[in-house]
Amino acid sequence: MTNWDRGSIVNATLRGLCVLPISVISWDNKKSTQEEEEEETETPLARFESTQHTTQTNPHPPFFFFISFHTPPCSSCCFFSSLSSLCFSSPSVESMGAEVKIWNPVEVAEQARHDYASQIHPSHLTIDPSLELPQMTPLVLKLCKDMFKAWSNLDDSCFVVEKISGGITNLLLKVSVKQENCIEETITVRLYGPNTEYIIDRQRELQATKYITAAGFGAKWLGIFGNGMVQSFINAHTLSPSDMREPKLAAKIAKQLQRFHHVEIPGSKEPQLWNDVWKFFEKASVLEFDDSKMQKTYETISFKEVHDEIVELKGLCDLLKSPVIFAHNDLLSGNIMMNCEEDKLYFIDYEYASYNYRGYDIGDHFAEYAGFECDYDLYPNMNEQYHFLRHYLKPERPQEVLITVSEKDLETLYVEANTFSLASHIFWALWGLIQAKMSAIEFDYLGYFFLRYHEYKRHKEKYFLLAQSYLSGCKNEMSR
Repeated sequence: MTNWDRGSIVNATLRGLCVLPISVISWDNKKSTQEEEEEETETPLARFESTQHTTQTNPHPPFFFFISFHTPPCSSCCFFSSLSSLCFSSPSVESMGAEVKIWNPVEVAEQARHDYASQIHPSHLTIDPSLELPQMTPLVLKLCKDMFKAWSNLDDSCFVVEKISGGITNLLLKVSVKQENCIEETITVRLYGPNTEYIIDRQRELQATKYITAAGFGAKWLGIFGNGMVQSFINAHTLSPSDMREPKLAAKIAKQLQRFHHVEIPGSKEPQLWNDVWKFFEKASVLEFDDSKMQKTYETISFKEVHDEIVELKGLCDLLKSPVIFAHNDLLSGNIMMNCEEDKLYFIDYEYASYNYRGYDIGDHFAEYAGFECDYDLYPNMNEQYHFLRHYLKPERPQEVLITVSEKDLETLYVEANTFSLASHIFWALWGLIQAKMSAIEFDYLGYFFLRYHEYKRHKEKYFLLAQSYLSGCKNEMSR
């Protein structure tokens, strides 16, 4: 079977950064001479550890670093225009009908320092991710030394750069740094692919990441440079699709998701599902392909039909009144990591995180049970779903442990999740169309669109009837 799952496509690339919890480096714009001298001998890890008494206690074990970085500046790259209130003076360009600002790495770094001075080390340097590892390594070392003064005088032999993963849009590099005191620290370099601004709202991602990590989830920033950012890392392994349906792990995922849904992010609490779907639809419906075969296949899509399906589905989902929570929106197996020694589960990669509907986040997760082969016959059955949902709904507070989860609450969430799973198919189908145009990697993204859209239509009648029956029952109860 064709390997069409987003997990295998993008897990270690566009959507699969393996990041885990750390603390934040805290520093001031204005330092005394003594402070600057002390900083020279202080490692990045030691520096953020020294701020632990002023930050929220993080229950995670000792850890390492991440550096994540983006592709070189190009006419369509606008990642850090997403930083709060950042307005580039650079000229803009037109692409796919949308005005896009040109990336200016110097302005990016300066704005990062201004907006996040207590957390972020800026650098104006950029790295070309198209280089082979031997050519890229000196640039990575230069970046490390520029960003962290404790490493500035280390010999290049103290650094080891390894390629962890690479694929359709992201590249991950591991950098190990051995210092004179024999203490070894590790950082990771992540590269985003070109044109990801058409898929991912970087402003939303950066805003979310700051507060998600403050709540004890994921990686915090250590630095920003011309085309990327520094983040933390801890040793753990990603789950496989089959792991997610194992009862014990499913229960842990459910409880962790409940906690995640209680994260508070400042700003608008408006759910983003339909905003994102319509943005994707607008972009996906006006594509043109240079390849005549792809263009002919693309022209078989009835966007009038897709439009009408979205309108109909949204109307039904709105009737369910699913609670709005802060959602991960991309909880596939590759974005869940497990530290077996500590028995700790982590969610990573917040590129799609936003306020959204509870039912969507859970339904999207259930759709990921299909695994790397996109076998949607592996979608969890009712018993598996109820097991997950019971643990999601079960109170955590000691004084509430005797409270039982009602069958009504289970039914409500079951209906929400399965109805919104249809929206997941629509969302990722449109995502695939945009990728078919924007990605330079040879992959049948058009085929992925048809696969997900087919799954939507295959299950539409079943889940529409489920939701309509539930709503009818609720109406009858209210009329009594």
